[in-house]
Formats: sequence, structure tokens, C-alpha cells
Amino acid sequence: MISLNQSSMLGCGQTKALLRLRRRSLEAAPRAELVVRCSGVARRGSVAMENASESNGAAAAAAAASVVDTKSAVGGGVQDVYGEDRATEEQHVTPWAVSVASGYSLLRDPHHNKGLAFSEKERDAHYLRGLLPPAVVNQDLQEKKLMHSLRQYKVPLQRYMALMDLQERNERLFYKLLVDNVEELLPVVYTPTVGEACQKYGAIFRRPQGLFISLKEKGKILEVLRNWPEKRIQVIVVTDGERILGLGDLGCQGMGIPVGKLSLYTALGGLRPSACLPITIDVGTNNEQLLKDEFYIGLRQRRATGQEYLELLDEFMAAVKQNYGEKVLIQFEDFANHNAFELLERYSRSHLVFNDDIQGTASVVLAGVVAALKLVGGTLAEHTFLFLGAGEAGTGIAELIALEMSKQTKAPLEESRKKIWLVDSKGLIVDSRKESLQHFKKPWAHEHEPVKNLLDAVKAIKPTVLIGSSGVGRTFTQEVVEAMASFNEKPLILALSNPTSQSECTAEQAYTWSKGRAIFASGSPFDPVEYEGKVFVPGQANNAYIFPGFGLGLVMCGAIRVHDDMLLAASEALAQQVTQEHYDKGLIYPPFTNIRKISAHIAAKVAAKAYELGLASHLPRPENLVEFAESCMYSPLYRSYR
Repeated sequence: MISLNQSSMLGCGQTKALLRLRRRSLEAAPRAELVVRCSGVARRGSVAMENASESNGAAAAAAAASVVDTKSAVGGGVQDVYGEDRATEEQHVTPWAVSVASGYSLLRDPHHNKGLAFSEKERDAHYLRGLLPPAVVNQDLQEKKLMHSLRQYKVPLQRYMALMDLQERNERLFYKLLVDNVEELLPVVYTPTVGEACQKYGAIFRRPQGLFISLKEKGKILEVLRNWPEKRIQVIVVTDGERILGLGDLGCQGMGIPVGKLSLYTALGGLRPSACLPITIDVGTNNEQLLKDEFYIGLRQRRATGQEYLELLDEFMAAVKQNYGEKVLIQFEDFANHNAFELLERYSRSHLVFNDDIQGTASVVLAGVVAALKLVGGTLAEHTFLFLGAGEAGTGIAELIALEMSKQTKAPLEESRKKIWLVDSKGLIVDSRKESLQHFKKPWAHEHEPVKNLLDAVKAIKPTVLIGSSGVGRTFTQEVVEAMASFNEKPLILALSNPTSQSECTAEQAYTWSKGRAIFASGSPFDPVEYEGKVFVPGQANNAYIFPGFGLGLVMCGAIRVHDDMLLAASEALAQQVTQEHYDKGLIYPPFTNIRKISAHIAAKVAAKAYELGLASHLPRPENLVEFAESCMYSPLYRSYR
């Protein structure tokens, strides 16, 4: 068969004849959509298209019609106006069946390129002879070679750049590397390396990996969204770059965070890469160093605030719903405290929104605390919690713990909150400070005399659980850890701030200062620690445990809103994955090696809760949600092309 790309070499009359011939072959599949390659970027086709191209008979038409009936609702649920329900499906296509790429352009298409893994038949069929060396290798050997190359780099940022280049060259190989070597590569594509990548994003920027929406696009955001080649978007991760990890305002260079998060949505949660869209909202930056940096790629102005900022966000949220439908998940990422809470509150009733810093962090920490109860004993309500940091992460975790405590004891939420104390930059949050507190801190202002620093707060409150979400490194000092160990047999210490340099204490410090009695987990990874002949393996309270499976659960059931009970369900599912073998090593989180299995269980629990609450639109409910979640997951294995 001659491809459309090749048709450009034919005369006008020959080209028209070719198109008529192809049109007749597609008439047998009236539901199939014709997808054309534009500017070298493939737009995915459907199963029906592939079936139609294989046969011109009535059987192909029936197969095409059975894939989706756009005139009726999906299984009795909400009508699939935007193709959202079919977006979960793997898109079984061959390059020439949809965009008919061949030859050199096929090798430059990351969605379909297989490099040396193209078979002899594929090389003949798709005009690749001479464009590749004669050797034919399989995907496993390609993976082995690339991992060997990556391990030669001594600088983590070099590994990051090499992986980003691979993603732009061969998408499936990139995700196979990530899935098969998740524990080794997670710190490269995510924290802590992604933090350095964001700081230097302007200098290392090579090609766009998402959409940049700035104040210049105000009034035209819908047009900007339509510039993105993929139309069936399931998940958007969006940031305005004002609070990137613990690094502060990085402006437009915060794009590294949405790109990294969505890589994990695919690798760990199984969402298709083409269904994920990274977006940066550029309203300027207050980072003077960036404004003076000649390599800075964003708007060179101070941050827009107030009405101008909200108008841009309102237009963005409306455009997303108009372009992608009701069921696209919008994940807010690394917004500053003053905007994070307001935006979540503003849009949670009208959109499917999720803030990973507030809700995702809360869910993963609650899971760790629940799992740790098997080591320290007692119920959630029998423990006292002290937080260092009262921003979006700290208050989000505190609220979810209080919700779970209230659910278990049937006590009012206000009573459960009294077991949780927070310390901010001015000291312990107490009732006498209430008038000057930000609104999200006020529920945590309890009756107590003022306390100015963390050490005095630890001695006064005597918590059993100490949680750091301050973004300030080395704040869990030796005196603080020793105080925790003085009145707890097994103090639970969670140093959650990212990246590693901002962690409240290291794993070695926690184990050494507590004389090996602490149960420790951190936000960024730490190596195992040997203390007095015993090896301690620190856990990682990484949001990557939660958000990929959580997002998959929302997408696969067609959820229309996020409810707090879904977050509790995700925490419960994660805690259940911790086995006795893990407890024996002092772990309160399972290893990442089984993350796809973990994500499937989390997705199933989240979807079950959505169905229970009446927030799911994909009906009827699948009988086995775990199996259904696994069946929805994207596979990075190569497919054979005809």
C-alpha cells in the first residue's frame, strides 16, 4: 500500500485517485475516524480504523460500529460526547493505517519509532531499508544497552536529559525503561533530580513537552488548547511555578514538574501518554535571579495577582472543560499556599480537580501512619501528632488524618482535630494567635500557651508522631529527635520536604539520634543505614504511590468529582499493600518494584468509592475492579506493524 506521505511525490490526479481508493476502503467502517499526520505529529486512531483497513466487508463495518456508538450513552451512563470513555482504551494502530507515516518520518515519530527493533518485513513495508543499520534487535536488548549508558553518567541531571531525549525519540522504550527500573529511575525523572532540572530548565530547554499558557494568551486560551495535537485528554497536570518543591518561585521553568508527574501517570498508573497533557500557566515570576537570567524562557515581569490572575485561571478552567469535557482530571501542582487552597475550593464543585500537594501528600502520609500502627500499636485516635509546617501539605495531611480519625471513632471532626498540633514560622499555632492566622490554619488553633520553637513544642505536646512539611532542611535537630525518643519507644518521624537538601533530617540522623528506635520515612529517597550492626531501610512517603493509581481510578470509572472519601479509600488501599516482610525491615510503605499492582488496587478502591457515592458515569460497574484497572493500563511493549 502507498502511504499518504508518499502520495506527495505523485501527480495531483494520482493523489486524488489514491485518496478516493482509500476513502472507499474506509466506507465499510462509518464510525472510524480518519486521522492525518500534521507537521510530523501523529494523532491516534481507533481499533475500528485498523479493522476497516484490513477488510472492506460488512464484518469490518460491524466491528467498527461495535467499538463505540456515539448516538447512545456508554453502557447506560453519560453520553460520550468528547470520546472520554474510549480514551482509556489502548489505541491499536499501525503507522500507515492512521497517519500512514513511513520511511524517515516514521523514524522521527516517537509514538511509533522502534529504532533497530523494526523487523525485516517492517523495514520493507515501511520504506526503512538503508535508513537503519542491518542489525535487528529486540526491545529488551535496547533497554539493556540504554540502562548501561545511563549508568555511565555520574551527574543526575545528565541522566535526566538523556531520558528526556529518549522520550522524544522512542516513547515506548522510555516507558519500558521506567516501568522495569522504577526504583533506580524514579529519583531521576521525579524528585530530587527534577528540582535541579527546573532550576536549570531555561539552559537545558530543547523542545516543548507541553503547553505554555501565559498572560499573552488571555482571551485565546481555547485556541491554544486546540493547538495541542492530541484530542482525547484524560489528565492535565498544571502549575504556575510559584512554589516548585522546596525551591520557591521558578516561574515558567516549573514545567519540569507537570512533565515528570505525567511520565509517572503513564509508567506507574498506566494512563496512555497521548492522554496526558502538561501545562504551565505563566503569569510572571518574582524571582529576581530568573528575571535577570538571559536564558530564562518565561515572561519577564513580576507575577500577576488578584483579579488579573483569577480571570486567567477562570478562562483556562472553562476552556479545558469546553475542549476536553466534564471528565478530564485537572491536577493542580506546586501552586503557592495562598492560591492552592483558593483554587481547589473555587473549582472543586464544577470540575474534576485534585491538588497533589494538599490531597495527594495527605493520602500517602495517612497510609504510612495507618501502616505504622502495626509497629507502634494503638489506634489512630490514641496518637498525638505534631507538624512542622502549616502550609498546603501540612494542613492537608492534618485534615485527612482528622477525617479518618473521626470516621473511626464517630466523634465530631472538631474533636479529632484536637489531637493534631501544627508549628509554623511563628511557633505553635494556638488560640491566642487566631486573629492573625490565615484561614486554612485557623481550625488548628487550640488552647495552649504560646510556644516559640519546635523543640519546646515537642517537649510540651509530647507527640507520638512528628511530621515535617516545612520545606526547610535540617530542622529536626538532634535535640528534637532525642526528645521524641525520650517519651516514645518507637517514635514515628516523617521528614517529607523535597528535594533531599530540604529534608528536615536524614535517615542516618533519625536512626542514630533515636538509637535505632525511630520508624522513619522521607519525601525524597535515602540509602539504607547501618546502625550497631543492623541495617535500616528508610521508607519513602512519595506521592507517586498515590496519584497515578488515584488518577487511573477516576478515569476508568468516569468520575465527575473528587470526594474526600476517595482519598481515604486510596490511603487504605496503599496501607493494605504493606506485608509482614516489609514490617520486619521497618518499612511502612511497600517497595516501588510492585507499583503497577499497587496502583491497580488503589484505582479499584477509588473507583468503588466513586460508584458508591454516585459520582461514576461509566455504567454498569465492572464486576472485578482490580482486573478492570489492570486491563486499562498502557503497555510499553512494541507492537508489530503490517
